[in-house]
Amino acid sequence: MATPGRWQALVALGTAATLTLTACASTGGSGAPAGDAAKKIDVSTTIPNDPVTLTLAYSNDPPTQTLIDGFRKKHPNVTIKPQMTPFSDYVKSIKLSMSGDAAPDIAQYNPGAMNSLVPAGLILDLGPWNKAYGWTGKFPPSSLEILSSDKAAKQFGTGGLYAVPGGLSVVGVYYNKKMVKEAPKTLAEFEAAMQKVKDSGQTPLSLGALAVGGFHLWNALLNVTGDVDAYRGWVYGKPGATIKTDAAKKATETMIDWSKKGFFPAGASATADPDALANFSKGKSAFLVTGNWGATAVEKELGDDAGFFLMPTPSGEPAKVASGASVAYAISAKTKYPNVAAAFLDYLSSPEAAKIEFDGGFMPVDTKTEVGAQGLRGEIAAAFAPVAQANGIVPFPDYASPGMIDKLTPGIQGLISGKMTADDFLSSLQESWDGHHGS
Repeated sequence: MATPGRWQALVALGTAATLTLTACASTGGSGAPAGDAAKKIDVSTTIPNDPVTLTLAYSNDPPTQTLIDGFRKKHPNVTIKPQMTPFSDYVKSIKLSMSGDAAPDIAQYNPGAMNSLVPAGLILDLGPWNKAYGWTGKFPPSSLEILSSDKAAKQFGTGGLYAVPGGLSVVGVYYNKKMVKEAPKTLAEFEAAMQKVKDSGQTPLSLGALAVGGFHLWNALLNVTGDVDAYRGWVYGKPGATIKTDAAKKATETMIDWSKKGFFPAGASATADPDALANFSKGKSAFLVTGNWGATAVEKELGDDAGFFLMPTPSGEPAKVASGASVAYAISAKTKYPNVAAAFLDYLSSPEAAKIEFDGGFMPVDTKTEVGAQGLRGEIAAAFAPVAQANGIVPFPDYASPGMIDKLTPGIQGLISGKMTADDFLSSLQESWDGHHGS
């Protein structure tokens, strides 16, 4: 499941195209329950001139309203009414609202919710609009892969496309330039830098393992220690995939080793992510592993003393992958205006929307747009762009099964405390995966 901070985020359509395709989409969805009267949609990229009102359901506070305002400037006849629900209630509420008579036209995608919405045919397969707008060439391929799934919503990276991104994110390492003069180039240099900070009597790495911060660190290590394709296959639900690999064991043992060396603060397992971010921002540690969503808070406190780099590789070669995700949006199968909703989704890939997304704390969907990034956020953008353009963004491990986060969080806490071995941790993750996908 996503987290509030992780999902905060989102150009121009230009002159509306007038191409109308012969392809059709079904409001019943390709996985619609038997007996549903699925009406066909004539897919078009034309926006009607008559007044249109859409509702958009989302969680927490990405720059949704700003994006809506930008789209409205292009299409004054289209009104989009936002409906914000706190993250803690979103998954449950969106399942209920999407099946009701007053379902929102557009809904923020959430992997947990989609496990029921896709099989029930409550959101549209966006394949016809993908073809009409050329989304495969507008959105980073890896960002669309995780938003594609089979009809059972069990295997990602295949089947239909059920959402498109409206702002991207990336996880890396923040560092305090007053405590560390330059970014480490290799994983060994990173460890040596943390040891030097520890020897000086300061805290090397701020860590909030109460929620997601712990497995973000584990995931970042896994990205540079092993076969990324094997990991992707596991998260996507590829038949026969496993997390019980040598690479995953090495990443896990590295976390155990760092904990034994005192690189993490005491009480990390009971520290929330916002508190870990605040501790780093106030100069209480040299490093912090988290996403670009923390940049505003870090800049506010540390200013030019803050830097950012992707988890370094053992060899020192530039990192080719990084963990990340996206705020993404799906279209209700019950909407009266699927083509207008699709036009809004297309707007999210535009240069204009890229600036809005970046200003809102996210990496832009259009990774080639110049967004005027400077300082810390400039460093993040510089690290992110080549990875995104090389299809190097990998999904978070909690996407692998509905109950995975309930294994990851306490598991990482067990590794830090020394109460769980690497083998037991990986076995617990695979047990959750097998329970959802079948062993």
